[in-house]
Amino acid sequence: MASTNLNNNLKDLRAERKWSQAALGDRLDVSRQTINAIEKGRYDPSLPLAFKLAALFERPIEEIFHEEG
Repeated sequence: MASTNLNNNLKDLRAERKWSQAALGDRLDVSRQTINAIEKGRYDPSLPLAFKLAALFERPIEEIFHEEG
């Protein structure tokens, strides 16, 4: 069974607030590398992290993450 990767607009949301990847990582207690991997689609965040991102950006999860295709 093929895994489904998520696309996201995290980089755009972060840029709107003029936050670096490190600054966003600090707000979420994750590394800059984790933020980079999520933005590039190499890593899908855990559900708790996705909820933290949604709360931080005051957006529904579905507005930040969506399936490819």
